[in-house]
Amino acid sequence: MSKRCCPSRTLTVLCLSRSETVLRPEETYLSPLLCSILTVLLKAFPPLADMFLTAVCVCACRRRKAGVLPSLEDLLFYTIAEGQEKIPAHKFTTVSLHRGLSWSRLEFSGFLQCVQSNIVLLTQAFRKKFVIPDFQPFCAHLDELYENAKNMPGGQVADYIPQLARFSPDLWAVALCTVDGQRYTVGDTKVPFCLQSCVKPLKYAIAVHDHGTEYVHRFIGKEPSGLRFNKLFLNEDDKPHNPMVNAGAIVCTSLIKQGASNAEKFDYVMNFMNKLAGNEYVGFSNATFQSERESGDRNFAIGYYLKEKKCFPEGTDMTSILDFYFQLCSIEVTCESASVMAATLANGGFCPITGERVLSPESVRNTLSLMHSCGMYDFSGQFAFHVGLPAKSGVAGGILLVVPNVMGVMCWSPPLDKLGNSVRGIQFCTDLVSLCNFHNYDNLRHFAKKLDPRREGGDQRVKSVINLLFAAYTGDVSALRRFALSSMDMEQRDYDSRTALHVAAAEGDTKTNGDETMTKPVLMLRFVLILNTNMSDL
Repeated sequence: MSKRCCPSRTLTVLCLSRSETVLRPEETYLSPLLCSILTVLLKAFPPLADMFLTAVCVCACRRRKAGVLPSLEDLLFYTIAEGQEKIPAHKFTTVSLHRGLSWSRLEFSGFLQCVQSNIVLLTQAFRKKFVIPDFQPFCAHLDELYENAKNMPGGQVADYIPQLARFSPDLWAVALCTVDGQRYTVGDTKVPFCLQSCVKPLKYAIAVHDHGTEYVHRFIGKEPSGLRFNKLFLNEDDKPHNPMVNAGAIVCTSLIKQGASNAEKFDYVMNFMNKLAGNEYVGFSNATFQSERESGDRNFAIGYYLKEKKCFPEGTDMTSILDFYFQLCSIEVTCESASVMAATLANGGFCPITGERVLSPESVRNTLSLMHSCGMYDFSGQFAFHVGLPAKSGVAGGILLVVPNVMGVMCWSPPLDKLGNSVRGIQFCTDLVSLCNFHNYDNLRHFAKKLDPRREGGDQRVKSVINLLFAAYTGDVSALRRFALSSMDMEQRDYDSRTALHVAAAEGDTKTNGDETMTKPVLMLRFVLILNTNMSDL
């Protein structure tokens, strides 16, 4: 197949996709005549489009001048190609998905534009520089945990809000999003459900983001209450104990966009929710809102009690605040979009899907602290003991789990235990931390070792050091350069503590690389230059 390569490009792509049936020479580097012929064929024979669903191949343009640092396109190509001149499209897409990279995250407008617009992200993926480098084996473990929790018996679907009682007890879903945007979903992850109490940490984060910690905690405490979430009870300072119980959440609601109408407040919060979710699904269930308001006697009683104790900011309309409170509880998400919200908290307030800063670091830190100590109703102490991670549950069956600096998880299953937490969700979270070292204190010295998904697998490291030392032994400078470009640790050691530089210096008097013969000093000099290449300059 002929191709025309622009000297300024290092990747050429033949893009033949269903969504882009008109092929352009400047995008494919094919002749205009061939583009026209292929376009006609694709329109006349739709099955042919299926055969070329994404891209046929990605080829390298090797026109880089000697001695010039490689471009990002070179870096990506050498990482994927493993010494080959072409990269099959199925390898490109398959490896991307195996790294947990969702194509919906990419700025996709044709395959070539996709590569060019997301070159840094794709390079990260193929160099295994995401927070979970071996994502596919990790997902296999999650599948097992999901199936184990699926078989958990017991629990009752919440019925004190009539609308919630309509959900099937068989629904069960888990979605995960890492701080790099790696995605995993299993089960009924696209079914919308209401956040209910899972919205409490999010609106607290918004209040702190807007007003700061000191102002918010003039009205709300920071301690676990030790009581049911809907008790009419305040602390010794006549404040709600924390923002995760109903009294604290109602006061927190009154701090958002003070002085504005409920319509303006709701739009303001929904804008935040959309940003937290990376513009994925966030909706509103009016039926649940009406159902909550009609059956909300306990919350009205709490509201009047707070009003009597002067817990609200001056001038607050308590009944209007309760309406707004019920509205926020009725915000709908899916497991997928809620996992992005959790990942935004795990990522210090930056949404991993859009890269946008949504919340201040102060608000995220405070939110995670209170989720850890107060987020699981009367089970908070037990959850902190066994799981050791910030989480928030809701009576719709959701559990919003945050693994700081790693990922966010949303588990959803309507059957609840006697404390109001999802039976399957609790089991999944407990099993996850039993398997992986995500508990806050799992990394203490001398502690029993668990699976660490943040580390690359041992088999891959063994293969890596063998390839590196063999290239040094044979004097294959080209291979050594590729290894350095793919971010391999060039100083890793074998069982005898020998590095590649030791092997290059010690094995034989000369090395032959193609037609080029080098003495040991020359090979050592080249190898040292490769080692000293500053990859951060790329």
